[in-house]
Amino acid sequence: MSTNNSPLSVFNGSLPKIGIRPTIDGRLGGVRESLEDQTMNLAKRVADLVCENLRYPNGDPVECVIAEACIGGVAEANACEDLFRRENVGVSLTVTPCWCYGSETMDMDPLRPKAVFGFNGTERPGAVYLAAVLAGHTQKGIPAFGIYGRDVQNAGDGAMPDDVERKILDFVRCGLATAIMRGKAYLSMGGTSMGIAGSMIDYAFWEKWFGMRVEDIDMSEFVGRMKKGQFDQAEYEKALSWVKENCPEGKDYNSDETKRSREQIDSEWSDSVKMALIARDLMVGNPKLAEMGLGEQAQGHQAIASGFQGQRQWTDHFPNGDFLEAILNTSFDWNGKRAPYIVATENDALNAATMLCGNLLTNTAQVFADLRTYWSADAVASACDGYQLDGLASDGLLHLINSGPATLDGTGRQTASDGTPTMKPFWEISDDEVQECLKATTWHPSITEYFPGGGLSTRYKTRGGMRATMTRINLIDGLGPALQIAEGHTVELPDHVHDALDDRTNPSWPTTWFAPTLTGRGAFTSTYEVMNHWGANHCVMTTGHVGHLFITLASMLRIPVYMHNVDESRVFRPSAWNAFGTDNLESADFRACQNFGPLYGRR
Repeated sequence: MSTNNSPLSVFNGSLPKIGIRPTIDGRLGGVRESLEDQTMNLAKRVADLVCENLRYPNGDPVECVIAEACIGGVAEANACEDLFRRENVGVSLTVTPCWCYGSETMDMDPLRPKAVFGFNGTERPGAVYLAAVLAGHTQKGIPAFGIYGRDVQNAGDGAMPDDVERKILDFVRCGLATAIMRGKAYLSMGGTSMGIAGSMIDYAFWEKWFGMRVEDIDMSEFVGRMKKGQFDQAEYEKALSWVKENCPEGKDYNSDETKRSREQIDSEWSDSVKMALIARDLMVGNPKLAEMGLGEQAQGHQAIASGFQGQRQWTDHFPNGDFLEAILNTSFDWNGKRAPYIVATENDALNAATMLCGNLLTNTAQVFADLRTYWSADAVASACDGYQLDGLASDGLLHLINSGPATLDGTGRQTASDGTPTMKPFWEISDDEVQECLKATTWHPSITEYFPGGGLSTRYKTRGGMRATMTRINLIDGLGPALQIAEGHTVELPDHVHDALDDRTNPSWPTTWFAPTLTGRGAFTSTYEVMNHWGANHCVMTTGHVGHLFITLASMLRIPVYMHNVDESRVFRPSAWNAFGTDNLESADFRACQNFGPLYGRR
């Protein structure tokens, strides 16, 4: 049974499974017979590892399907393929302790992410098969990941080495992300926002690299549903009551001339709650609408991610999307804890794509932000009476802040097992942590000059010490999408320093102070250079040092990575990438992605 208590989700129904393919030496008469149990038991151990450690975004354990018989030749390979198609297998993992016939036993599906685990034992040449079948994958243009333990094991050893476990789980996490997004939609709610290039939706990007479709609605759909009451009225009353109890208002930073009346702000709260309900229903549908005679609207758009245009055609006349975006991106609401929805501010579809990747890799909420400012240590000292940045922040800070609010999980009021701040999958968040996130957030009447139509904006500051990864997919003419990654930590400044810096931009917006990990190379020679090399005004912050997962996922989708500070020992890409260069891996990645083309592209 699903851990998710919300029926309103794209993660209901059948989710893609992990297919385990035990391959074997097909020679009967003594060879195959001696290997049957060992090979099938290896497959079962791998399946147990995956099912015990990984979950779908709805909280359910990941399901595995093991081939009904070991695969010794093409007939058994085809039987396995038939099984995988019936069982909705989206990721393929071949395992073997021995030699097998490479091209006869390999998985030939070009769209299914695949890896091969060759057991490192000297009794039988599992490593020889691994090398042979990976060569076949490379020669046939169907890239596969190779998994091979560093240390030799005995044939009967049932232990799974740490390095093998890590690679299997990382591969499955990333492969599952591609399988879950495939066939879903990006919902563009409105059009281009303020000329931002990321909100100029590129259909080919979503179709060719993500295997998704783009759905469009005009923002007049919100007006129509609000005027006609086309939302669950009972849920609206419940949500509004919850908001009054759990979303405290903060200071009104508007001038006396631009302050809005209490009656007006109450009306904006009402509209903001309606907008949140409508946006969610547009994304995933709502059976309550069918009960109201709205069968078409009840279906939704099967959107696994979306963007809300807002500025300016909407916000000049109606409340902004700040509440809508904040609460949908959060792992809880008036219905309790649930999987976060992915909603991008200003309809920045490229940030939405990056948020979607982070969410599917970690099952956690994502912070949408402007990469607003680089603050050097000298500049901070000048603005804050000589205050000296130190520790992680000694080379300066990046100010992540945006007029469209980030997830409330981003307050950092959830705690990891080691006591550090984090953002958790919704099923791990305690009730106390929900309340802490809510108490750490205040809601402020939006600045009228920015938002003539009103609305409520969030304010919080992220706790320091959270391991985090900043990412962004950009589109480059002639190249296509490319990914940037910066691992680092959040930093917590003293209140007087935070306020002095925060007040210089807009204190009614949520702030995260981020210090990237510097390597002394390329864009990571300094914090300033990270800012200077960033490819857009927006970024995404994901909890944890998960840059290696982004790199692996990007290689599956054929998106090159052109800036990262992930140690080379953690980088895991298909074995075919080795053929494009083993020294400058960044350049090799570009050549490999260009050679194989987008995962779902038609060449």
